[in-house]
Amino acid sequence: MKTMSFVVWKENNEFVAQCLNIDVSSHGNSFDEAVKNLKEAVELYFEDEPNCVMPEIESIYLGKETINV
Repeated sequence: MKTMSFVVWKENNEFVAQCLNIDVSSHGNSFDEAVKNLKEAVELYFEDEPNCVMPEIESIYLGKETINV
């Protein structure tokens, strides 16, 4: 068993879930569906790799900044 760290945000009418341990993402119509779909996507990513290496995330920081564009 591994611990998956992720972030979820709402984009238009969908929720997008991004795994922070590896570059895998998914989406869904609700927060819970997006997380469920992400978990399935990460498990499929490692399906053929029995000794998977997934870096552990110690801390997560989230921020927003205003930029000039």
